[in-house]
Amino acid sequence: MRFINPIPFVRDIKLSRDFYEKTLGLKVLEDAGSFVLFETGFAIHDGAALEQTVWGEALGAGEIYGRRNLLLYFEHDDVNSAFESIAPHVELIHPVERQAWGQHVFRFYDPDGHAVEVGEPQSTIQPSG
Repeated sequence: MRFINPIPFVRDIKLSRDFYEKTLGLKVLEDAGSFVLFETGFAIHDGAALEQTVWGEALGAGEIYGRRNLLLYFEHDDVNSAFESIAPHVELIHPVERQAWGQHVFRFYDPDGHAVEVGEPQSTIQPSG
């Protein structure tokens, strides 16, 4: 067995596709209407459609999806330029900061309130000290 990818539930599949495609620069590999797969393996699914598929009914009509209990992690070779490009279009959690383990990251919310982190590749982190 191997883990493939998380699939966040989204309220508006077109809005979320546009966000991840245009704001984050991900390339769409497949768009099946209620499901969008990006080249990176990341995917999004229309919440009501996936609820119907999994539980046999749409359960979360009034519920929000992003609940501060999941962080969607992406890497970018130039975190500072990614921040400059993305920050004006999102609700920031915080700007680029160095984490305790040495990695530079910034965090923000997607249209459904899922927390998103963009960090420099782990292989480029310089040990501190």
